[in-house]
Amino acid sequence: MAGSDALSTSWSTDEVAVMHGLRDWSLASEELHRHLSAWMALPVTDADALGRIVWAEQSGHPLSPAELARQIGMTSGAVSVLIDRLERAGHVERRREDADRRRVNLRPTSAARAGTADFLDAAGTEIAAAVRDTSAEELRVVRAFLDRMTSASGAANARLRAG
Repeated sequence: MAGSDALSTSWSTDEVAVMHGLRDWSLASEELHRHLSAWMALPVTDADALGRIVWAEQSGHPLSPAELARQIGMTSGAVSVLIDRLERAGHVERRREDADRRRVNLRPTSAARAGTADFLDAAGTEIAAAVRDTSAEELRVVRAFLDRMTSASGAANARLRAG
């Protein structure tokens, strides 16, 4: 369908349902971010950044400020101000952990970990169950599909940014 008019192309019932499902998940996820924001008494953007910092550390790959900036679509200067706010609020620490001390990693504080863990205890039960109740094969298929959708969205965004 590359180069075609998406609105005049015939879409199958399943294709339409998938696009609606992606939209609905996106909206539900955004609402969860707003709830996390209220839970942590942070602006939505700060709560989103904090969530990314916590999950990155949890996965064993802490974020640098530059990586966070890329993920949330902010300039390095704007992210620096955001990280300053999170530090002042006691949620994040900047740490130089690399042997040459040039790389700065963002680490959540124990208070931030506790707050997000409490939020996940209150809000994440159904989501965790949905993921855990999905077969390994189905997870592989979904992950491959989401990777393709993310790549396609990224390519479209890059083309639009380039003008």
